[in-house]
Amino acid sequence: MGGFITENYLLTSESAKILYHDYAKKMPIYDYHCHLSPKEIAENKTFRNMTEIWLDGDHYKWRVMRALGVEEKYITGNASDYEKFRAWAKTVPQIIGNPLYQWTHMELKRYFHTDLLLNEDTCDIVWEHCNSLLQTAALSAQKIIEQSQVKMIGTTDDPVDDLIYHQAIMKNERFKTKVLPTFRPDQAYEIRKQGYNEYVDKLSTVTSTRIDSFQSFLQALESRIQYFHKMGCRISDHGLETLPYEDASTEEVESIFSSARQGEKVTLLEEYKFKTYVLSFLGRLYHSLGWAMQLHIGPLRDNNEKMFARIGANTGFDSINDYFLAKPLNAFLNRLEKSSELPKMIIYSLNPNHNEVIASACGNFHSASMKGKIQFGAGWWYNDHKDGMIRQMTDLANTGVLSTFIGMLTDSRSFLSYTRHEYFRRVLCEMVGKWIESGEAPRDYKLLGEMIQNISYNNAANYFEVQTH
Repeated sequence: MGGFITENYLLTSESAKILYHDYAKKMPIYDYHCHLSPKEIAENKTFRNMTEIWLDGDHYKWRVMRALGVEEKYITGNASDYEKFRAWAKTVPQIIGNPLYQWTHMELKRYFHTDLLLNEDTCDIVWEHCNSLLQTAALSAQKIIEQSQVKMIGTTDDPVDDLIYHQAIMKNERFKTKVLPTFRPDQAYEIRKQGYNEYVDKLSTVTSTRIDSFQSFLQALESRIQYFHKMGCRISDHGLETLPYEDASTEEVESIFSSARQGEKVTLLEEYKFKTYVLSFLGRLYHSLGWAMQLHIGPLRDNNEKMFARIGANTGFDSINDYFLAKPLNAFLNRLEKSSELPKMIIYSLNPNHNEVIASACGNFHSASMKGKIQFGAGWWYNDHKDGMIRQMTDLANTGVLSTFIGMLTDSRSFLSYTRHEYFRRVLCEMVGKWIESGEAPRDYKLLGEMIQNISYNNAANYFEVQTH
């Protein structure tokens, strides 16, 4: 049976088709947040087979395989690459309704030019066909990025990273995509987590700073921010289970940091005070440099202790957290705004119950200096499917201004995930097309088409102010 990813996939009205094909389809990609490896980009990695490029590290796929009773051997274990691929092929027909089913076939069509539905019967054909194409130069890491029309990539980088692969990419004049680091200092403020002091020691070594006080700790962080800035970084990112907000004096936070460095136990309240202070310090620095600050809030991580001990973090055992957000979010934004040091900010919550909380909070802190300074970020992780995208954009439109939205982020470790931008654009055009057909928006394709082009690419390019080729 042939594929279902047709020219008008997800587009059910004539208006949606016009908006997509005439306006959205040819727009390039501004991938301002992803987890691609700068090393693999710099070295223009080629992939030995479909398991390496498609299944390795993809905890989205791993979760549905576990839900179907697939043995861990065929997921993260010691089965052969072919056996793992075959286990995935058997899984795919059973996950209709999950966006993975659609993404799987979009990726097969866009990068491997096949309409075959992946299943146990087609497994070998797809395996051999795709593997043969992976051996060609056309599907190296850089070529995939180029054919996906990606103009900018923001990787995810720890403050202690040396960024040598970013340097190598910058020197490659043949590769035109901007690949810039994103400052991700989570480990610097997770003061109660195991290994915190070891991390601070590493920061001390990298910065040639003797970190013997809270002030020297902040100085070390600032020195890394300055280094990242010289390397083209204009975006930070912060992963938080919840957003803390607890006021504390400098002296109080100095005492908390000193206690942690001496191996003493830090309470949850002290952690919140420390994080609030450090995040505020960072926010002021970002503002001074013109950076955007991303807050990714709400994953409840590593819930299966047995599997965490066996295979570690980021392996598919994280879920949606529930928590209070309205007061700490507004308080944090207000703290920076009071001193006129509120940076551009993008706020995501893994819990969709917070959509309107975030959208309404953003509206409290906009600036006359730029459109859409405080952004309600795109549907993320458990929300980056059709329903989640529509819900996020509808809540933004109802509460704020959809036309200033900076659109989709890939947030993936896979080079094949750029089809998610196509998926997002089709969903966007279908949503706006329905508004036209129902009389909720004028049949002004130029007006709405330009809005869709802006959401697809232009808004992000203007927001981050990173020049692309």
